[in-house]
Amino acid sequence: MEKTKVKKKSFVLRCLDGIEVVGNRLPPPMMIFIFLAAAIIVISGIGTALGWSATGEVYNTKSMQIEETTINIVNLFSVSGLRYMLSNVINNFMGYKSLGMMLTIMFGIGIAEYSGWLNGLIRKAVQITPYKLVTPMVVFIGAMSNLAENAGYVLFVPLAAMIFKACKKHPLAGIAAGFAGVSGGFAANLMISSGDAVLSGFSDMAAKIMDPNYNVVASCNYFFMATSVFLIVIMGTFVTEKIIIPRLGEYKENGDGTLIEESAEMSAKDEKALKIANFVFLGIILFIAVSCIPQNSWLRNPETGSLIDGSLLLDAIVPLFTILFFVPGLVYGRISGKFKNSRDLFNGFSNSMRTLSGFICVAFAASQFINYFNYTNLGRILSINGANVLQELNIGPIPLMLVFILVSGFMNLFMTSASAKYAIFAPVFVPMFMTLGISPELTQVAYRIGDSCTNIIAPVLSSLPIILQAMKRYDKDSGFGTLVSCMLPYTVVFMVSWSVMLVIWMLLKLPLGPGAYIYM
Repeated sequence: MEKTKVKKKSFVLRCLDGIEVVGNRLPPPMMIFIFLAAAIIVISGIGTALGWSATGEVYNTKSMQIEETTINIVNLFSVSGLRYMLSNVINNFMGYKSLGMMLTIMFGIGIAEYSGWLNGLIRKAVQITPYKLVTPMVVFIGAMSNLAENAGYVLFVPLAAMIFKACKKHPLAGIAAGFAGVSGGFAANLMISSGDAVLSGFSDMAAKIMDPNYNVVASCNYFFMATSVFLIVIMGTFVTEKIIIPRLGEYKENGDGTLIEESAEMSAKDEKALKIANFVFLGIILFIAVSCIPQNSWLRNPETGSLIDGSLLLDAIVPLFTILFFVPGLVYGRISGKFKNSRDLFNGFSNSMRTLSGFICVAFAASQFINYFNYTNLGRILSINGANVLQELNIGPIPLMLVFILVSGFMNLFMTSASAKYAIFAPVFVPMFMTLGISPELTQVAYRIGDSCTNIIAPVLSSLPIILQAMKRYDKDSGFGTLVSCMLPYTVVFMVSWSVMLVIWMLLKLPLGPGAYIYM
């Protein structure tokens, strides 16, 4: 009798399995953040005793100028630190941006899901989307959703899991693909975003240190970043289909051994409800789109007329998305008979909030840790000292940009705010690289590559509890180790392929944006 040969896993897959096992042996996410917060308190005390500090040119938000500043560590391991922590527990929790966004948008998504509209919509979307295009579609929408900043984490990543599940793909692979697009491809977009405006402002001020007449505009990286969208989609699809899906294997509902059930056929009443709800959904989108057209639109910035910088469209993106899902969900529920009275509607609201209990627990601990990390200045000290080390290197433009990408990516693991970190980096690197003939626009591109690629494995990412909560919904045993083992391949592939793309761009001396070039 012949023995069945068992196909051995590759070295890479075995390593990822090991990362998942080790990572999931860690305590639950809430406890991890509590331990990290305690570690920050102790480290701040040690750093204060040893006199840790960092000196560098940093953008001062009060004076609106770049100034040489010495950043000292702030001690939490003291009476004054204890007083600060106790008096700010509630403020930290209530000021945790992702919490308010998640709770608000779940009122809309919860009703859309509870009514059955979201399930029907996804099933119809899957029916008309070729199977092979599902993954690239998810990665592409994820990359484009960074226009809405953090709303992509709250709204799209959970939806990506639902889409994959409806296509008989593993929902955790959907979370990975969506998260990779939203966060790993954070810098890439076919449109100019608020991030372009913020970072170019820092680059402009830093460039004026060397040349008062030099101007850096928001569109300075457009050609490169728009092209990057296609790179992210191709590489994200490759990793998802060739590494993540094969590694995760066949999906079993809630990890209890039950296979995915086939969706039941929709009744004629449900079909009618879906059609009307979809028209309502498209009508709301059309209304918002038409409202954006007039220069004096209520959705634009009342002073500048911009749809990006300071506009109501972006400032109210979460409430708008809540309405976008709530209204069609309500319509579907009424027509299908799911919502017969206000009590049924309330049950839909309460059911959606019930699913967030684990997220709220994690958010409480994460909000304290992130606040302590920022308050003690540990992230800023690491960034400035890392910048000083890189400044001492004496290598050519291409190796220098590659090293700069790695440094930006490494620092992003400790300080994920792109603007706060670049406020430290820009005054140091932009003038220094200008003396080597490297344009501020190229420095900004290299920074954005490194900053984006490691978002998806950063333990201090503010939206991390959202992703972990979404994973728990499909795999009760998943944890931070599962997340890192899924996302690490994206980080490596994005970092390598994006860096290669930059090298090719530099060798061909292609423009980075309108009037923005590689070299001075």
